[in-house]
Amino acid sequence: MRVLITGATGLIGSKITELCHDKGLAVNYLTHSKNKIQKKENYQGFYWNPKKGEIDPSCIEGVGAIINLAGANVFQPWTKKNKEKILNSRIDSLHTLKKLLKEQDHKVGQIVSASAVGIYPSSFTKMHYEDEKAVDDSFLGMVSEKWEEAADELKEPDVLVAKVRIGLVLSESGGALPQIERPVKYNLGAPLGSGKQWQSWIHIEDLARIFLFILEQGLEGVYNGVAPNPVTNKDLTEQLAKVMDKNVWLPKVPGFILKTAMGEMSSLVLSSQLVSSKKIEDAGFDFHYVNLEKALLSIRNEKTGS
Repeated sequence: MRVLITGATGLIGSKITELCHDKGLAVNYLTHSKNKIQKKENYQGFYWNPKKGEIDPSCIEGVGAIINLAGANVFQPWTKKNKEKILNSRIDSLHTLKKLLKEQDHKVGQIVSASAVGIYPSSFTKMHYEDEKAVDDSFLGMVSEKWEEAADELKEPDVLVAKVRIGLVLSESGGALPQIERPVKYNLGAPLGSGKQWQSWIHIEDLARIFLFILEQGLEGVYNGVAPNPVTNKDLTEQLAKVMDKNVWLPKVPGFILKTAMGEMSSLVLSSQLVSSKKIEDAGFDFHYVNLEKALLSIRNEKTGS
């Protein structure tokens, strides 16, 4: 079977592609750049431009499932223009896929689309599960809600749709971790805000495995892409410093300073989402990384080659 992946060259997509190849699955991928198109037996690229609704219809030949990861990076200044790009890049991608499936004969039976734990209302005490109806009143909450609604539009009697609400992704090659590591590297690490906000994290390897597990098991609906043991921002900072053999000696960075410096975007570091992994575990998924220190050590070893 072939899997069509949008965002295949990004952080998560690259890891999923690697895992697909390990399992003997061929990958078709979509790209905005024609010079990034490769034509290998197990890795074939196709051009698309979701902003204009353009897509090469041959991308779907032989494809049995789609993994959708397309969307502009949220870690950029939240200007009006960038906010439109963050939202529209997600919605336009799904609408382009919907149009493709409507107009072409295909064998796609399943779609797994990314979402974010930022959809959940910020809370220091409440555990969030997939059946929760409330949505956070932040920009990211709105984006996540509309992202999922657009994914649900692809549902058909013979097409299952699943959504993975992704937490803080830990990886040796990108994501949020390098940004968190930078001040710790120079012994300038400090909890942000109160430091009590929950960080529902996941190792990149486990996240990629969740996407493939959902495909293999034929699951549908919403699943949280987080590890079983969330930590506070303070714990994350201290454990990262321990793994890096650094000190955390600075006082907490007050929330009002972060809000002044980052504006509305400060919600990315100050909001608190305590998110459950029970549903995917009950479906039979076995995490390789349930402990934050083990996950951080694994990533550290990948970086140092030890």
